[in-house]
Amino acid sequence: MIANLPLITKNCNLAMNLYCLKPVLFLLIFPWVAGLLNPVEEAAAQSRQVTGFYDVNVVDADANRIIPHQNVLVENGKIKAIGGVGELKFERRVRVINASDKFMMPGLAEMHAHIPGIDNGLSLVEETLFLYLANGITTIRGMLGQPYHLELREMVNKEEILGPRIFTSGPSLNGNSVKSTEEAEQKVRAQKKAGYDFLKLHPGLTRENFDEIVKTANEVGIPYSGHVSVDVGIRRAIEAKYASIDHVDGYLEGLVPASAGVAAHENGFFGVNFTTLADQDKIKELAKATKASGVWVVPTQRLLERWVGIVNPNEIIKEEGMEFMNKNTLGQWVTSKKNFDRLYKLDEKTVSLFIDIRRNIIKALHDEGVGLLLGADSPQVFNVPGFSIHHELQAMRDAGLTNSQVLVMGTGNPARFFGMEKDFGTIRIGAAADLVILNDNPLEDLRHIKNNHGVMVRGKWLSREDIDKRLQVISAAHE
Repeated sequence: MIANLPLITKNCNLAMNLYCLKPVLFLLIFPWVAGLLNPVEEAAAQSRQVTGFYDVNVVDADANRIIPHQNVLVENGKIKAIGGVGELKFERRVRVINASDKFMMPGLAEMHAHIPGIDNGLSLVEETLFLYLANGITTIRGMLGQPYHLELREMVNKEEILGPRIFTSGPSLNGNSVKSTEEAEQKVRAQKKAGYDFLKLHPGLTRENFDEIVKTANEVGIPYSGHVSVDVGIRRAIEAKYASIDHVDGYLEGLVPASAGVAAHENGFFGVNFTTLADQDKIKELAKATKASGVWVVPTQRLLERWVGIVNPNEIIKEEGMEFMNKNTLGQWVTSKKNFDRLYKLDEKTVSLFIDIRRNIIKALHDEGVGLLLGADSPQVFNVPGFSIHHELQAMRDAGLTNSQVLVMGTGNPARFFGMEKDFGTIRIGAAADLVILNDNPLEDLRHIKNNHGVMVRGKWLSREDIDKRLQVISAAHE
């Protein structure tokens, strides 16, 4: 994660180009700024400023190390220079942020995110993007796309709206939306032409229609990620070289021996009905096959632990972060959990075994060298955008990964997944200035990531004070 660390002094010439936003558009997108700063002046100031972080401890998760007492210079949204405090000097005009005794890590990526549609209103879109940023998430992969998300992606890229870097799927390809091979081919080609980054696969696809999706996607050059349909099965999904299999979907079912004599469609929610039938000796075989095919995996483990677990939903919605969700949404989450419990009537022993099997699969995948990606599936049941990533960080620790290995899942691995390891997910000269400043060392305790001093997204600094003011506005809107 750390590369090109010459001990240099940079002659910092300030960029004077104004940030091109019309005042009216800015106020529409950032209503929370009104009354705090003149939006045009703020945008102009951000574009002119070169920022220097003074005396910060740089986190290198790949090497499981801290590089102490560094100065980091940011210009035009990128890291311009890195050097020791005694070597890299800042010019007088540089805006200096004193980061002594603090820790700098790359911004996190939420690799199974959801973005509201414009039909829900611009304010909800803006709120959601900010909740990600407030928690140090500077890249998101939207897993249920729509045409507006293509527009939103470009608005963020052009800095017309503040938000994490966006990768987006197209609309869901599932058993209801794809009912023939002809429809499969047409929709794949249409999504490629529209400019989506990848295809999102949902359950219900027949084997024939799935194979057509894969064939056409490979022809036009668009990757596919998501769920594993029952008719497809985990082994065919791995063979088909998914870009990523999300939720560890299909793996538990793949552990059931043929001698069990069960029908595939009896698997239940993510295979929970087959929990006691799973032969965990088959895990290594699946992990090896996954590695051989180059398939990545997004576990979303905490989501499954909560949804399947024996928990009180009325207590969960009192947790930190829930105050930023609509009360109706919280009520729907509680109802969904109660309905699930009534349907499955799971005992504590089965729930514990289900969670343990999934953890064992995740650990085996990691140990085999399969690329794991951090993802929480928010907003989904009990998962608040941004805040839920902290639950997922701990879930990966519970699966047996070290703190540094978990951090790589959310920093270096997403960049490698997209073939952009020089562009983000790292602290190196030339990389995007997507940075999180922490008060404590995350390699010692991942919970320290919740306690950030500020977040920088492509060179724009959000101080803790700025973040808290905005969060107060969002919370008040949902009282």
